[in-house]
Amino acid sequence: MNITWIDEDEALTQMLDVLVGCDRYALDTEFHRERTYYPQLALIQIKFDKRIYLVDPTCVDLTLFSDLFASDSLCVLHAAQQDLEVLNHACGSAPKRIFDTQIAAGFVGMSTPSLSSLILSELKISISKGDRLTDWLRRPLTTDQKTYAATDVEHLFEIQDKLESRLSELDRLSWVVEACDELRVRPAGPVDPVDAWLRVKEARALKGQARGVAQAVCEWRERKAMGADIPPRRVLSDIAILGIAQIMPSTTEDLLKARGVEHRQIGGEVGRELLAAVELGKSVVVALPQIENDDVDKELRPAVGLITAWMSELARTHHIDATLLGTRNDILSLLRKSPQGRLSIGWRAEMVGKDIERILSGEAGLSFNGHGRLRLLPTNNPTI
Repeated sequence: MNITWIDEDEALTQMLDVLVGCDRYALDTEFHRERTYYPQLALIQIKFDKRIYLVDPTCVDLTLFSDLFASDSLCVLHAAQQDLEVLNHACGSAPKRIFDTQIAAGFVGMSTPSLSSLILSELKISISKGDRLTDWLRRPLTTDQKTYAATDVEHLFEIQDKLESRLSELDRLSWVVEACDELRVRPAGPVDPVDAWLRVKEARALKGQARGVAQAVCEWRERKAMGADIPPRRVLSDIAILGIAQIMPSTTEDLLKARGVEHRQIGGEVGRELLAAVELGKSVVVALPQIENDDVDKELRPAVGLITAWMSELARTHHIDATLLGTRNDILSLLRKSPQGRLSIGWRAEMVGKDIERILSGEAGLSFNGHGRLRLLPTNNPTI
């Protein structure tokens, strides 16, 4: 395996000069987020032609990637969602054209395969998992670690070529392009601090002022964690937030009565900020988020189950990962007649949308075929 280690801006610039304008390059990242709020980029693996580059992001100016990411060169990745988030945070940008081999595999009947399982099924090559849980931020990396990291991009071109060949035969390559672009522009990263309370278990069960206090304290915790780049739980635990919400303290002494609150966490200015958040929360009325189907016409709500069942059948029939075909939210958007609903446009409209329109209009219904499968039947001919 031809591996080049890059830990200087000059060497990175030389590599990028070669890559900018190329037809395609493969990319993967290694990162950690256990001890920080934002993911820590630890390594970037890139393959171009037959050479693999390992870029040390702790030693180089990552904004140098901007020209490559803005170019028309196709970036081949596997399970790209987290990679895109990490690159956007660390580099300030991410590739504008991507091919995700996991998404592509979903269009030929595989269900979100791992890279190792995809390589095994398509290339009959078994990938070692020996260094999967390594500390990628520790330097220097061993030869084995570098080799393991390089395998994440070593076979991506072969996988892409095999999948594209099958996709072309099925006339689905354009579907993959569309799905990859959806992933590329999908919002990623931290949640809105105002909504952070919704991730605290049991917080939704709080009522009245307690709910407002939980929201305000969670928002304070989230912003504090973001500013210090530490996990929110290190600022204050979830159980401490629930305890504070229930007793609604007004003094430091009262704060210490809440389960999970430690003296070291609330000293000085931090304690004053926390008490200010409690007071703010007492005056705020917080409503639970609207249930997904609340704004769907009551007469159409029973259709959600029917449509879900038919979409699952279509996914099975056409050998497509059901999660790519559509989600419950996509169904609800269609029922709300959202003009930008995914089931109303593109390849999904052709495969699913027309059938759903027939179901909703009463022109067709669903029936079992006696062999564990569903079928769509016209309602104007009950003898069929």
